[in-house]
Amino acid sequence: MFGWEFPPHILGGLGTASYGLTRGMWECGDMEIDFVIPKPWGDEDRSFARIIGASQVPVAWRDVSRDYVEQRIGRYMSPEMYFGLRDHIYADFNYMRLNDLGCIEFSGRYPDNLLEEINNYSIAAGVIARTVPCDIIHSHDWLTYPAGIHSKQVTGKPLVIHVHATDYDRSRGNVNPTVFGIERDGMLHADHIITVSELTRRTVIDKYGIDPAKVTTVHNAVVPLSQELLDVQVEKPKEKIVTFLGRITMQKGPEYFVEAAVKVLRLCHNVRFVMAGSGDMMDKMIRLAADRGIADRFHFPGFQKGKQVYEMLKASDVYIMPSVSEPFGISPLEAMQMGVPSIISKQSGCAEILHNVIKTDYWDIDAMADAIHSIITYPAMYNQLREEGLREVAQITWDKAGQKVIDIYNKVLNR
Repeated sequence: MFGWEFPPHILGGLGTASYGLTRGMWECGDMEIDFVIPKPWGDEDRSFARIIGASQVPVAWRDVSRDYVEQRIGRYMSPEMYFGLRDHIYADFNYMRLNDLGCIEFSGRYPDNLLEEINNYSIAAGVIARTVPCDIIHSHDWLTYPAGIHSKQVTGKPLVIHVHATDYDRSRGNVNPTVFGIERDGMLHADHIITVSELTRRTVIDKYGIDPAKVTTVHNAVVPLSQELLDVQVEKPKEKIVTFLGRITMQKGPEYFVEAAVKVLRLCHNVRFVMAGSGDMMDKMIRLAADRGIADRFHFPGFQKGKQVYEMLKASDVYIMPSVSEPFGISPLEAMQMGVPSIISKQSGCAEILHNVIKTDYWDIDAMADAIHSIITYPAMYNQLREEGLREVAQITWDKAGQKVIDIYNKVLNR
């Protein structure tokens, strides 16, 4: 498997989904998974997958001792694997900027030179493919499609790509031709394509011209929460709390959240709105809240991670995801796990499988405001959404999604 993120170091839903699916597949049994990421940090959960960091993969020969390798990368990779990889370098990459082990450095994020990192990642993938045996190659999202294609060309093994989003979702249709080209190239080279929703499946078929028989939907799920997270303690404010948690970007519809807040606050003042996250529209949203005269009712706590997410959800009375185009959207499921009634846009993949939520069009700020007002005003409605939501989300597990992916593997392998 090739991915770009893996918990606990994540910048969005991609890492959460990659972790959940990998663990769910492993729980189905009879499977060994090597999960490749650009840069491991050393604290990843390795109980169900071997983590391989592209930043520890040599792409040029270096005459180094076993002790030195152990000292430099021992917490990420065994020296045996390093030397095994070094024996399968397939070209001279000394012209590149390499470290003293002959490896390419990666940021582990989404840097300004992202396209260069994607290309470098595919170079490292070529060495891995020549060294680490596999039956099937699985690439998560467009950043890893070139790595998957290269590995398929090296090994002759089938390639499955997993479309967690397309550039149509991220850009509201204003597609970057370079990204579109990488996405379509991955789809054309893939033996099968997995999408996280029917919404995304239709985009792949209609916008990228892919044969429908080659594309299967496997909806995302959630990992059951630990008792520690379920019991997290927070000081509950006297006011009602309505929370938006995600990237503050065009795709996520943050401006509709602000406009709905204006309407709610006209009806009742005892409400606070939280826009948690970071993104290129954050400053614009701060200004919009000020322009609408509701800045004193709005909070922007920034990017939340790990336990902070669950502390924020525990303090919330309503969770809202007004995404313009959301391939799936795991965050409402996480909110439901914490017993928070949720409002989601009809333009989200999770709307296909969630029933105990309120669904509105992303642009319908009147319906959104009505839904918020109803949940915070009527205890019976709050309690029903809370209890039925808890019951529903408990059934949406990654092992079920994992079994569907394994079935796709067997089909591709003609088993």
